[in-house]
Amino acid sequence: MTSLTLYGLPTCDTCKKARKALEGAGHEVAFRDVRAEPLSEAEWAVLLVEFGDRLVNQKSTTWRGLSDWMKASEAEDQLREHPALMKRPVLQSSDRLTLGWDGDVQAQWGV
Repeated sequence: MTSLTLYGLPTCDTCKKARKALEGAGHEVAFRDVRAEPLSEAEWAVLLVEFGDRLVNQKSTTWRGLSDWMKASEAEDQLREHPALMKRPVLQSSDRLTLGWDGDVQAQWGV
């Protein structure tokens, strides 16, 4: 099957479910903790081009704790300062990039 990278947080229940389901479907999953191993400017740029502001989880407790100034800043600044704001999981293979873990994303990965 496919070798892919799951970007997320080890404590995120959705990331855990996605990883388990993907591995169960035969995918080789490399996990990248975005807090422990911060993404580079270039890595953030690729994700922001693909997903734009959708990459920021505005329903999170981290978002609710931001200052008004930070909430009004650009998505790349928010994510650089607070990587836990990233909507999760982001899944990346050599030819595909997906955000979240809804039915459409699961179908794209054959889960």
